[in-house]
Amino acid sequence: MSNFVRSLRLWFAPEHIREEGDTPDYRFSLANERTFLAWLRTALALIGGGFAVDQFLPDLRWGWRIGLALALLAAGVLCSLRAVNHWVRCERAMRRGEDLPVGRFPTVLSLVVAVVALAMVVVVLFGWEG
Repeated sequence: MSNFVRSLRLWFAPEHIREEGDTPDYRFSLANERTFLAWLRTALALIGGGFAVDQFLPDLRWGWRIGLALALLAAGVLCSLRAVNHWVRCERAMRRGEDLPVGRFPTVLSLVVAVVALAMVVVVLFGWEG
């Protein structure tokens, strides 16, 4: 079974993580959980920002409004999926005594947020109608 499929199955049955390796110090597992919750808070903030752009900027040109809202909503969805995937990967690595996994997602998320923020700067500087 591929590593991705195994990780995906663990999203819905995390008790099976205990079958791998040794139990890590509970402080590390709790830190992993806090990181997971921080990712979820970020996802909720992005989703809220997407709804805010759509609902509270009705005078913004339709394409800009929908584009910015969808970018924020998509980033929120990806961030929430990344949260659970990262939690499982870190928990498995700790149990196996491996290095914690690294990824490009934080960089990609930062770039998406920066692009949306720059687009909002353009909107503010040049007005709602573009």
